[in-house]
Amino acid sequence: MGDPLELQLTPASAIPASHIPPQQRITLARLIGALVLVALSVVVQRDGWRDLTSIALHDEESSHILLVPIIAAWLFWVRRARLRNCRASFSFGGMLITGAGAAINYWGASHGVQMSWHLGSVLMAVGCLITVLGWDILVNFFPAFLSLLFLVPVPSTLRIALSLPLMQFTAKAVENVMQIMGFAAQRSGNLLSINGVPVTVAEACNGLRMVFGLILVAAAFVFGTPMRLPIRLVTLLVSPFLAIFLNIVRLVPTMLVFGNASRSTAEFFHDTSGWLMLPLAFLLLLGLHRFARWLCLPVLPYAVVYP
Repeated sequence: MGDPLELQLTPASAIPASHIPPQQRITLARLIGALVLVALSVVVQRDGWRDLTSIALHDEESSHILLVPIIAAWLFWVRRARLRNCRASFSFGGMLITGAGAAINYWGASHGVQMSWHLGSVLMAVGCLITVLGWDILVNFFPAFLSLLFLVPVPSTLRIALSLPLMQFTAKAVENVMQIMGFAAQRSGNLLSINGVPVTVAEACNGLRMVFGLILVAAAFVFGTPMRLPIRLVTLLVSPFLAIFLNIVRLVPTMLVFGNASRSTAEFFHDTSGWLMLPLAFLLLLGLHRFARWLCLPVLPYAVVYP
């Protein structure tokens, strides 16, 4: 019997041979036409896309938006074999999505609701793609399309409402961990001090930014790895709590750097360690998945054949 992590897998629910005639499948010409239409929708709503891009590049609390194109491309790539089961057709449903996006965009722009403005722009682009390629593309690549919703920045009111309790919890947790480790950390509200250097646990440290980033990473993992639906749902539900835990883990050494190094060095470490937590989280999820398989838990959606 071989290593459980290196077993040959025979999927019971493998994608069957396509029943769609070759002339009705998505061709390169149709795909290019769809991308051209999407590009036109972006040009039409260029103000909304320009504002969204500016937020992603300059607002650190919305920096997770930069991950969305990468995650969406990955989710499309791992399911690329499903293209053969997508029937190419002009979709009336795609036109409805495009129209709904235009209406939402117009309402948001005229009423100053930034979330609606951006959401309408995203829906218009998605609708244009579905209009040309057909409804099957949405059904077969739904996780990739779903990840595009994270392009819409979180409203500031909701972000602040979530940030306040997270700041208090994070500051208290970091204080307790550092005291257990023997460091003389003191806390006053959201203000932590070590070696006489005060550090405020503000929005940049409360972990909310990491929560959204880790949800995207978890989505890339659960929809890019064969597993049962309940396991996928549990992984997605647990990912915000994992993000908070990893944020506390990174803030402990961050506090030590703030207390023993220059301000610029500490801020560089703080920003860099935040991004490094994302690949670490992916590896942690992968390790847990492999460990569950090693324990022969029912993780995979198909039978395992031993060599």
